[in-house]
Amino acid sequence: MPFEFKETPLKGVVIVQPRKFGDDRGFFMETYKRSDFVAAGIEEPFNQDNHSFSSKGVLRGIHFQSAPHAQGKLVRVVKGAVWDVAVDLIKGSPTYGEHFGLELTEENGTMLYIPPGFGHGFLTLKDKTHFLYKCTEEYAPESDGGIIWNDKDLNIPWPLAGVIDKPLVSDKDKVLPALYHTGYNSI
Repeated sequence: MPFEFKETPLKGVVIVQPRKFGDDRGFFMETYKRSDFVAAGIEEPFNQDNHSFSSKGVLRGIHFQSAPHAQGKLVRVVKGAVWDVAVDLIKGSPTYGEHFGLELTEENGTMLYIPPGFGHGFLTLKDKTHFLYKCTEEYAPESDGGIIWNDKDLNIPWPLAGVIDKPLVSDKDKVLPALYHTGYNSI
């Protein structure tokens, strides 16, 4: 199996480590193989791929799509580095409102699977970062939502020191509500 799957403290959020085969010519790695993901319990099909490009210090999120278009995501960095965060938004979950974060870089090749029912955000740690994500649902504006990145109840420890004094946040993301005011329609 070309992947190692590791559970996180948030049920369903999975660290995916692909095997990288390299030599003096470069490297090769599989980034997705449906049969391996299904065997690891990640069964949703992916229906849309996205690619974002950001300068150092850009913070995107925390975004989600609510039911009936809730999105799962498989995210990875192909150039640069990010601090990636998943937030449990499933009401009744024992980890509702908790988050999990880790660094994804072009060097470590680590990916993160974030299932439907979770919010997602990331902070770019290097300039010219390319971030890819596969989504289980297509973008549906009527289901689009988010949580403010610096929500005091979430208390996410974004690693801003040494990156930027104040993150670069879109106008849309600057006015997102706090977790307990989102009206999120869980799955």
